[in-house]
Amino acid sequence: MQVALSVTLLGTGTPLPDPNRAGPATLVRAGSRNFLFDAGRGVLMRAAAAGVNASQFEAILLTHLHSDHTTDLNDVITTSWTRQFAPAEIQVYGPPGTALLVERTLTMLAQDIEWRRTHHADLGWDPAVEVSETAEGTVIESGGLRIGAAPTEHRPVHPTVGYRIQTAEGSVVIAGDTKPCEGLDRLCAGADIYVQTVIRRDQVEALQIPRLKDILDYHSDLEDAGRTATRAGVRTLVLTHQAPLPIPGTEDEWVSQAAAHFDGEIVFGDDLTTVVA
Repeated sequence: MQVALSVTLLGTGTPLPDPNRAGPATLVRAGSRNFLFDAGRGVLMRAAAAGVNASQFEAILLTHLHSDHTTDLNDVITTSWTRQFAPAEIQVYGPPGTALLVERTLTMLAQDIEWRRTHHADLGWDPAVEVSETAEGTVIESGGLRIGAAPTEHRPVHPTVGYRIQTAEGSVVIAGDTKPCEGLDRLCAGADIYVQTVIRRDQVEALQIPRLKDILDYHSDLEDAGRTATRAGVRTLVLTHQAPLPIPGTEDEWVSQAAAHFDGEIVFGDDLTTVVA
């Protein structure tokens, strides 16, 4: 029996709050299995709109530890825990440093955990988070599904990873924030869907704001994404976490810059955009 493999963009926004775009987060579904990649602002609201609640994530996988990609990790942990009716571990994967982030998150939540346990007699356990750190290699392999990781390039944020989800029905790459690099090429080779954070270089350069221009040296711009997609022979390029925030009606301009270097399918991502492998 075939198991559908799909990607739903739960958040496509930047670190700047926007009423129409949640923070960066992506849901990958493989049949009834749900995997959350990154946990930006508002992730559980968007997940609810996609029909998934926090306790239904088999695993949370972080590409890197920038705040805009992790700000609602605490919400995912708390909400998953409070929906449990028996102790169950919450599985979190990420680059080295993830264990410390989770430890500090649980310390921040300690008073709330105490209050909830005191008030709810049937909640007799603390949230249990199992953290697995990885820089490269197989992360999860079971039931005909494999998730592998490879290093990406987002310095000075280091280490960072991208992920490839592979089933008999297809493959999905979640690149995260990264420049073109050898690890990204390996992840993307022959992939059905390649999800890439992108910046629009012409707009960033025109703004002449030093702090904004800094993003040019550690992200893929639209041309980079197109070149990576072509080099790797992917089928579909999905543009997400676009910066600066796109002006409605200019989506075709974004796509055309990537299409100058890639002749496959290009999807401009909004929150809840879904692509099937």
